[in-house]
Amino acid sequence: MLVSERPNGRWSLDFVFDAFADGRRLWVLVTVDDFSRECLELAADTSLSGLRVTHELTAIMARCGRPRTIVSDNGMGLTSMAVLR
Repeated sequence: MLVSERPNGRWSLDFVFDAFADGRRLWVLVTVDDFSRECLELAADTSLSGLRVTHELTAIMARCGRPRTIVSDNGMGLTSMAVLR
């Protein structure tokens, strides 16, 4: 994997989750700039659809600029048709 040499060269996306006592899950979409190691966004909810991920990425790009590359582990939430468009 290539190393990013400047801010916005590459962003990494991943989901983490925890569970409430009643069994519901809390999902967090983490977006990190790989060069600066800055956490650009933490989006948390009990459900994060592909459409929601797209909205979050659009908002981050409006604020920070567009990255050259985005990498993820290709999990279900990051490979939906809404995200891939």
